[in-house]
Amino acid sequence: MAKPRIIIADTDESYLIPLQLKFAQEFFEKIDLEIITDAAYFAQLFQLPQRAEVLIVSEDLYTAAVQKHNISHIFVMDEQYEEERTGDLNVNHIFKYTSIQEIFHEILGKSAATLQLNESAKQETKVILFYSASGGAGKTTAAVGVSAALAKNYKKVLYINAARLQVFQHMIKNQAPITASDVYAKLSAPTPHLYTEIKHVVRKELFSYVPPFKAALMSLGLSYTVYEAVIRSAQKSGEYDYILVDADVTFDEEKASLLNLADKVVILMRQEPASVLATNLLVSNMNGVDSEKYIFICNDFVKDENSALIAANGAMKFSISEYIRHFEHYETMSADDLSRESSIQKAAFLIL
Repeated sequence: MAKPRIIIADTDESYLIPLQLKFAQEFFEKIDLEIITDAAYFAQLFQLPQRAEVLIVSEDLYTAAVQKHNISHIFVMDEQYEEERTGDLNVNHIFKYTSIQEIFHEILGKSAATLQLNESAKQETKVILFYSASGGAGKTTAAVGVSAALAKNYKKVLYINAARLQVFQHMIKNQAPITASDVYAKLSAPTPHLYTEIKHVVRKELFSYVPPFKAALMSLGLSYTVYEAVIRSAQKSGEYDYILVDADVTFDEEKASLLNLADKVVILMRQEPASVLATNLLVSNMNGVDSEKYIFICNDFVKDENSALIAANGAMKFSISEYIRHFEHYETMSADDLSRESSIQKAAFLIL
């Protein structure tokens, strides 16, 4: 069976290299990848009938004549960003100077069925744990925002709020809790197929999520380990690319088990001294925090304010990978609003 043919054409060779590398890394030996940097050669090539699954072409090389060829998906890389641009329905316009990650995922999301690379490129469901050493770090805001950003990058995401008392309802449109008694009965005696048994109550907005419980775990007679049971069974279902787990701050055996289960752990803190100190103490009680599994993010960051991250730099047991800026009206921001923020998008790309 012939490999899918992907053509990338742009006279700017320095721009092509990272995009070429991304396709090569993801689909090595699974695609026929052609790179064209010479405008004359591109024009000559398309004087003859061409067949390809994907053509990614710069705005200066593209002409409407390209559409006469047997090309399943055409992506034109525009120099200027134009929101809601209209044009030929079979041509996709992408702003050239966004991130390579975002460009790649948009192209793949729109052409995956044609490329038939879903199975070959599919990876196991990744569990991403959002955690903080102290309360008030904005963990839920970040987790919901990243869930939405991943979903907009054509990823199937399940968000699970793993708190003993859930207070994430303000972040979602449908705030109604789970009321079905049979669901709580299944949660109280979890089986390896727990996710399948409660799947009918899972909701979807930008991303899928397990709705809030009607009361605290203790009031419902549920153990904290119920979250791990849901996570493992949802992971086993293979329905999602990512399961984002928003855990509370208690550091105990159950949390240690979630830390071990997660493929990546995002640890959030603020720039205040108490938050930095708490994170240092947390790191002192954990193993392997210097590995790629752990990502440290300073949330609610204000550039012009004093930062304990700078003052305590020599004594810090971790290094910051990204800063999520302070949102003045975060209480009223929706998941969609958060996903549009560049600092949230950058945090999401650390996971991809």
